[in-house]
Amino acid sequence: MNQHSHDPDALRARHRAVMPEWLGLYYERPLELTHGEGRHVWDAEGNRYLDFFGGILTTMTAHALPEVTKAVGEQAGRILHTSTLYLSRPMVELAERIAALSGIPDARVFFTTSGTEATDTALLLATAYRGSNQILAMRNSYHGRSFSSVGITGNRSWSPTSLSPLQTLYVHGGVRSRGPYAELTDADYIAACVADLEDLLQQTAGGVAALIAEPVQGVGGFTAPPDGLYAAFREVLAREGILWISDEVQTGWGRTGDHFWGWQAHGENGPPDLLTFAKGIGNGMSVGGVVARAEVMNSLSANSISTFGGSPVTMAAGLANLGYLLEHDLQGNARRVGGLLIERLRAVAAGLDVVREVRGRGLMIGVELVRPGTDEPSPEAAALVLEAAREHGLLVGKGGLGGGALRIAPPMTLTVAEAEEGAELLADALRWAQERLRDG
Repeated sequence: MNQHSHDPDALRARHRAVMPEWLGLYYERPLELTHGEGRHVWDAEGNRYLDFFGGILTTMTAHALPEVTKAVGEQAGRILHTSTLYLSRPMVELAERIAALSGIPDARVFFTTSGTEATDTALLLATAYRGSNQILAMRNSYHGRSFSSVGITGNRSWSPTSLSPLQTLYVHGGVRSRGPYAELTDADYIAACVADLEDLLQQTAGGVAALIAEPVQGVGGFTAPPDGLYAAFREVLAREGILWISDEVQTGWGRTGDHFWGWQAHGENGPPDLLTFAKGIGNGMSVGGVVARAEVMNSLSANSISTFGGSPVTMAAGLANLGYLLEHDLQGNARRVGGLLIERLRAVAAGLDVVREVRGRGLMIGVELVRPGTDEPSPEAAALVLEAAREHGLLVGKGGLGGGALRIAPPMTLTVAEAEEGAELLADALRWAQERLRDG
């Protein structure tokens, strides 16, 4: 067999022969993406797509962004690796910038290679600092695929085992439009969730380590509570000395448009004690990390290192990407262009039974799909729309309960023209899927 054949079916057969069965692939005929530029990617057969998912929110700025590729190439030409045992100028410079942007006073930064590893580190810090393995997590949450992060995942689609080193207690509030409090006003919803939290804390053995929460739930389908929920939670937590960990892996760096960090929508009672980040900061390079106030970060009583966290090449990418993001006000672009995109999608959805809700903010938009005429989440509809959008030249993601929601998160340099084009392509895919479901 030609090892360099561009036949995706042959590559898929090789993939299945050597990769785990649980490593899912999108599409009936999975894509091999070979190159990208700006907000577009091409597959091995030469088809061009408008990318509205950015490799799971990771190509945050743009494909083949010259500033990032140049920084990576120049650093790779000097030295690829040193480890945290040696001083690293790029690592210190990026840590300084992130510490200042975090809003956390006297912040310390530890770099990892992924969001999962960042979650792991935050859990290690919180449990060591508090001397407790009790963790509060949100229902419908997702924080990674490691043993510890699966143990705090409140979404059965992504939780392959109930075994865990942690005792996890799940709190209401991450999903506004479903569940027992869905019919309440925002103020009453927050009050009910706070009462639930207070009641839960009365049932525990005391000494809960931390609450970990995504300001907007990513894998959960871009669901979010009303602004202010986590500020109200923070008041309760602070009385008990319980730490707040904000999982900013998907919400960080201005993607929501309104704020640089997702926690700032809930910031009345100050910043979180810890925040985690990953995904887009390296624009595709493996960068994750934790920011924590010094007292918490320094609480480990044993040595630790990171072999690959903070590597010179990934730090160079992070610095170049963050610099570009700030200089070009991509947060403002996410707010403006994302606002337009949400408006367009809501207008499309108004005439479709298959769409239950268009939600989100900035360039982080969820479209929840249902079986027409019901309120039941429809993974079948999401699968149909995914395929149809791909046929029309648009890539989107999916998530939510059972995979019944579309996830739309284009690179943050998205233009107005591209937003309008993507909305049209998605509208066609949604209409086609609705007809198929009605006929089927």
